[in-house]
Amino acid sequence: MARVIVTGGAGFLGSHLVEELLARSHAVVAIDDLFRGRQKHLDDCKGSPDFHFLKGNCADAKILQQAVELIDGVDVIFHLAAVNGTRWFHEKADMVIDVNVNTTLAALELATEHACRLVFASSPEALGVVEEQPMATAHDSLFEDAALHQRHSYGASKYIGEVLVQHAVRTKDLDCRIVRPFNAYGARCPGNEYGQVISMFMDSAASGRPISLHGDGSQTRSFTWVGDITEGFLLAGFTDRSLDDNSRLEGAVWNMGSTEETSIVDLAASIVEISGKNVTIEHSKGYPGDSKRRCPDISDATRQLGWQPWTTLEQGLVRTWHAIDARING
Repeated sequence: MARVIVTGGAGFLGSHLVEELLARSHAVVAIDDLFRGRQKHLDDCKGSPDFHFLKGNCADAKILQQAVELIDGVDVIFHLAAVNGTRWFHEKADMVIDVNVNTTLAALELATEHACRLVFASSPEALGVVEEQPMATAHDSLFEDAALHQRHSYGASKYIGEVLVQHAVRTKDLDCRIVRPFNAYGARCPGNEYGQVISMFMDSAASGRPISLHGDGSQTRSFTWVGDITEGFLLAGFTDRSLDDNSRLEGAVWNMGSTEETSIVDLAASIVEISGKNVTIEHSKGYPGDSKRRCPDISDATRQLGWQPWTTLEQGLVRTWHAIDARING
């Protein structure tokens, strides 16, 4: 049994990770300020004697120390706490940077104090604007002029997070790893205007509202089922050495996502078909700075961890639709 702290543990990805950690007999403390996370996501965990929840700021050293005391130490920190959601990037760029950078600093300080492993949830957005696809794990980060828009507040905060993590690996001999999940989706993802595109489209369809596409819908993404991403985080956290050559994994970076690109307009059409609802698709003004394509090169994750996505987009969409439709329409 490992002693594990999950920051952002009541969030979309975090809550799924907490469930799987408990299912594998680990002791877990989930920390979340519930800004975007929801405590109900953890309802199935409450009966476990190995589960603890702390409501609080993940940048607060006192909260983090309390988490350590609850499980009598810490072996692995999964740092997932962050402000995500495209609309937040534009409206609250200062908050996005503040939360994402300072919680990372606090998590690294805790890992240093207890000499434990840390897995940092980064993002493909840490690379900024990338023309070459699929996106390699090792790639220069390029961001557009900040005077044009603040879309890259999130990506820049994740880039800084990766810098801090790699600095800790080099200067403090910490065992830190980085995971970049590509467009994870599932029923717990927020479907409001600050949410994620699949949940937003499905919430609209289930409610009988038109599906609103940003721009012309030609932009592509690699949508990845949350269960596959969760398994990737577990492999990142508990694989001691690379599977291919037995090398150490400190400072390793893994892109994790489906290698199937899907345009947003095709995604909308698929959701309409799966839902069976008579809803229309409308086009609206897109957000500035939105990337045209996003597809991962997952060869490092496959080679070093044995990870790959197992769930097709159709399978994941059907599962997500049934859950969202049941929540909205009973």
